[in-house]
Amino acid sequence: MKQKLFVIISFFLLVGSRELRAQQDIQFSQYIFNGLSVNPAYAGYKEDLYFNSVYRKQWVSFPGSPQSGAVSLDGLVGGEGKVSGVGGQVSWDKLGAQKNLSIFGSYAYRIQFDEEDTRRLCIGFGFGINQYSLDGSALQPNDAGDQSVPTGQISAIKPDARLGVYYFTPTFYAGIAMMDLFSLNSNRTIYLSNGSVYATQKKAAHVYLSLGALANINDNLKLKPSLLIKEDFHGPTSLDVNLFALLSEKIWVGASYRTAATVWKKEAVDNGLNKNGAVSLMAELFATSRLRIGYSYDIITSGLSSYQSGSHEFSLGLLFPERRDAERIKSPRYF
Repeated sequence: MKQKLFVIISFFLLVGSRELRAQQDIQFSQYIFNGLSVNPAYAGYKEDLYFNSVYRKQWVSFPGSPQSGAVSLDGLVGGEGKVSGVGGQVSWDKLGAQKNLSIFGSYAYRIQFDEEDTRRLCIGFGFGINQYSLDGSALQPNDAGDQSVPTGQISAIKPDARLGVYYFTPTFYAGIAMMDLFSLNSNRTIYLSNGSVYATQKKAAHVYLSLGALANINDNLKLKPSLLIKEDFHGPTSLDVNLFALLSEKIWVGASYRTAATVWKKEAVDNGLNKNGAVSLMAELFATSRLRIGYSYDIITSGLSSYQSGSHEFSLGLLFPERRDAERIKSPRYF
């Protein structure tokens, strides 16, 4: 167990030392296959050491379009009781001249609910830092020498925290998480350069509510419906509705629809706004029992669709089974 914890810590120290410099929370379409990105209590869910990476190119052919990526690693530590899950995630996001780099570690306390160990309630928290950067060389001011535009790259680092609860059985899961806790009362991120003051978009705290189930149709077909509600209490509520099919335990295929939902009236939101969203088509292939390869293509349904060519997202997951579990049958992990 100590060796596994050393591997996880070393991995994130190594990745975090890279000079990556990457605005609001990143949301990947394939979060469905890696719940750590939306809930710290998910850490250790697969019980084996699990590595996941994802890259997203949004609004292809649109100038300055967002690019995002993330790598994560999580597993169990602390003995035979499987009560402690740990993990971490490094993510980056680039939108025009703005970049964001986030490094977070997570811990989940896992409470066993039955003798067969098929049901657990997990309580998790995460802590990390966000680095916000603004690259003045990527801007094109109307007036040469405009003092309000930085001449190079400037940045600031802010700490942040996350809390979450996650409950699962072999055929059901539910979770709720609050992300960006330190943003509840924070001001805009401020950059100081050559006596000038710059501000970026104010980051908001987010709440994620997730639900999903698994229906075993027959030996070769399983269906997995799920939804994710994302709320920041300022803008429109985001709703994802997903449906996936697992074919012969080999490949997941499915689709997701994302739209804005009116949960209650908000002063800052015009209820007459168009609520068009996006459709994602996804496939996840188990190339081997340990290796998963995923791809998704997003099509937006708003007026912006005529100015870009959709969004592409690629992912890769790698499982490192525990040697002690080689002869023991474990409940499959479908969430």
